[in-house]
Amino acid sequence: MRVLAAMSGGVDSAVAAARAVEAGHDVTGVHLALSKNPQTYRTGARGCCTIEDSRDARRAADVIGIPFYVWDMAERFHEDVVEDFYAEYAAGRTPNPCLRCNEKIKFAAVLDRAMALGFDAVVTGHYARKADDGLLRRAVDPGKDQSYVLAVLTPKQLAHSMFPLGDTPKDEVRIEAEERGLAVARKPDSHDICFIADGDTSGFLKKKLGSEQGEIVDAATGEVVGRHDGAHQFTIGQRHGLGLKVPAANGKPRYVLSITPVDNRVEVGPREALRIDRIRTGAPVWLGGERTGTFEGEVQLRAHGEVYPATVTVEDGGLTARLGKPAFGVAAGQAMVVYDPDPDAELGDAVLASGTIDAAESVEAAGV
Repeated sequence: MRVLAAMSGGVDSAVAAARAVEAGHDVTGVHLALSKNPQTYRTGARGCCTIEDSRDARRAADVIGIPFYVWDMAERFHEDVVEDFYAEYAAGRTPNPCLRCNEKIKFAAVLDRAMALGFDAVVTGHYARKADDGLLRRAVDPGKDQSYVLAVLTPKQLAHSMFPLGDTPKDEVRIEAEERGLAVARKPDSHDICFIADGDTSGFLKKKLGSEQGEIVDAATGEVVGRHDGAHQFTIGQRHGLGLKVPAANGKPRYVLSITPVDNRVEVGPREALRIDRIRTGAPVWLGGERTGTFEGEVQLRAHGEVYPATVTVEDGGLTARLGKPAFGVAAGQAMVVYDPDPDAELGDAVLASGTIDAAESVEAAGV
């Protein structure tokens, strides 16, 4: 097959490209330029879209012996990922930009262009497995599993995607990179949000969304316990950086319970008030075949987060999951991914569906 290898400049994508060549595919490497001014994005080994990364990707392609190109995706990335990030925070939601980048850039814009150019598939260094049955399954290495952030792919996108690293632990991938003579073998993994140069999310949002004084209120008493200069700087479940002036009567820490952008209000309270056991999502993406009615599964609410047994119901155009045990600090805008636990551990859990969380609540508190 003619395969396009998305090469980020890290060790994972380099080894994935090398394995695709070794498997007999006709491979071309491509690096995505995601910023018109790369200096405004994170630099050094902690990034995933920097000038250094582009150079590392080119050197890896030379070692592997494949053609290499840089594609300018800056405008599309800004519109679909960065502007979405701003809009979600402005609406009081907590987005996952890496998940959105996978959905809109790596497996939409890139795959569309690749198919138009005659390529059969896109290969990436994500840690996930695509089984013979065509389902997306968890990686062998649970600490690196990225099936959660890939669950936004459509069945068509998944059909034209390859994940050669899903069956290999990360430490073995680094050893393989060294054996192949790839200079990125010991390059640290990327972290944080690539388009926030200094890692200061609050400051980044303030520059775009501005500052407006508002109140931080104790949800139980209605007492104003602090002030802020922008509700968009907070997220549900946040504990640190609240700047509260009035301590709780019991001396325990407070957490962000709700954010109301309309009146720029943030409510805080005890951790127990973050307890939820029912989650509602918008329209789901089905990867394991569309279902109706109610079924049993397991849901994951954060990348590398805890997994919860759940009863899932398809209703009102979305999904409603009743959790078998409570979760804490779940924010609208995050993703809920539903897995089908497979009794055969060698196969691994398969992704059934994903949906963006619209609401999370406690059934008991709601009086249901």
